[in-house]
Parts: sequence; C-alpha cells; structure tokens
Amino acid sequence: MIEAGAPYGIATAADGAIWFTLAHQGCVGRLVPGEEPVIHRLDPADGLPTVITPGPGGAMWFTEYKGGRISRITTDGQLTVHEATTPYGITAGPDGAMWFTQIEAGKIGRIGADGALTAFEVPVEGGMPSFITAGPDDALWFTLNQGNAIGRISLAGEITVHPLPTEGAAPVGITLGPDDALWFVEIGAGQVGRIDTTGKITEHPLPDRAARPHAIITGPGGALWFTQWAADRVGRITVDGTIEEHALPSVPGRDGDQGKGEPHGLTVGPDGAVWVALEAGALARLG
Repeated sequence: MIEAGAPYGIATAADGAIWFTLAHQGCVGRLVPGEEPVIHRLDPADGLPTVITPGPGGAMWFTEYKGGRISRITTDGQLTVHEATTPYGITAGPDGAMWFTQIEAGKIGRIGADGALTAFEVPVEGGMPSFITAGPDDALWFTLNQGNAIGRISLAGEITVHPLPTEGAAPVGITLGPDDALWFVEIGAGQVGRIDTTGKITEHPLPDRAARPHAIITGPGGALWFTQWAADRVGRITVDGTIEEHALPSVPGRDGDQGKGEPHGLTVGPDGAVWVALEAGALARLG
C-alpha cells in the first residue's frame, strides 16, 4: 500500500528504482523494491502529476497536466521545471530530447537538451494527443484519443495521421513492441491495436470489450502487457494476438471494504516482474 495517495503513472529508472506519480496528492514517489518509498511533495501540489518516464542522464521526467508543468527530477529529488499547456504523455526521443503531448492544446512538444521548448500543431482539431513513444524509425508515435487515430511525428516536426478502422476506439496508451511495430490500446472499443511503420493497422478485440484498457508496455517474454481499468485486470498479448488475463489484488477502501484497484500505468521492474500503479492506493507486483 502507498499511504501517501493514489499512484497513476509508473516507470523504472536506469538505477533500478521504481518511480510513480500520486496524481491527486501532488507528489512523486521513488521505491527501491524491499524498502519504504520516498515521497517528494511538489510545490504547488495541485498540478495533477500524471505520466512519468526515464530521461537522459538517469533522471526521471513527468508531466503535471492540470498545473501546466513538465519536470525533471533527480535521484535525490532535485527538480527542474518547464512550463507547457496541458501536458500528458512524455517520452525520451532518439535525438536526446524529451517529447510530450499537449492533450487540450492539440500539440506535440519537445524539450531539447538545452531546455529550449518547441511545439508542433497536430492537424486534427480536438484530437487530444495522449500517450507518446519513440518508434523504431527515428520518429515519435502518439495516440489521438478523440481523433480516433495514431500519429507519427518526425524529428523535424512533420506529422502523419493514420485513422483507425474502428469508430470510437479512443486510443490511449502506446508503446514500441518487440516486433518493431507500435502497439496501442483502445479504451473506447476494448481492443489492442498494432500499427507498423508503413501504416498497416491490426486490431485485436479483448474478451471483455468493456474492460477499458488504458496503458501498454513491452514486458518479459517478448509479449505486451496492458492495464484494464474497468475490469481490475492486466492483460498480456503476444505478437501473434494471443491474449491472457491476470486478476489484480483488491485494495482495501477507506471504510475497510475491498474495492477496485483502478489500474493505470505499468512498468517492468528491476526484478523482471510487471509492476502496476493502482489508483486506489497501491503498487501491485505480478509474478
């Protein structure tokens, strides 16, 4: 259990520590498995920290969606802050810069190694760019949650949009798969999708189409793992489309009842297991 609040984003640092955001408490935590977590309270604490990811030099980067900030945090908690409008997804690019989405502003942003910020307009009005990841092709790939599409942005800022075949799919999480394709989850359609660098799209329906998949990563064994927010499960899908599902432990509510875990982010920990951020107040380890 994480007594300090509700974990949302989670990622593993180069030194093997697990970092996570506590969205509603305005905190970022660092956990070395087997030890007590160290919690860093942000100031101000009302920014809604969301996605967190490793960056160059061993530091972690995270977005504060409501506060309009992107921060770099070192192992000892030192912060460097950049202002940006409604940032959400963030990832390290192949150019040594940090790339991020601006979900309401409809832009893709870049923070260079020198701290310079550049923004590129996404040519889909109201598209809501969400998660972003580095591809195998010296480009960044991102989901357009309300644009019902997957986008690609080159390092020069050129954007290509690939519409999804399923109406109302509402893609959210996206990651580079072990097969050098981009894999994503469709929270609106209950599917896992795959797009290769030519733009070919394949969709895999989940057994429970109402599971509302949220985040996805490449995990152990050459498969992909994803959270199912509404179903309190984690799914595993192989590159040939075979799906397994794993139940998550229930989390005691404030009144002592066993409630839903509300899984959001997930990461492969230093021990090779999958760790899941449960917004109900815990980090779960699978394996």
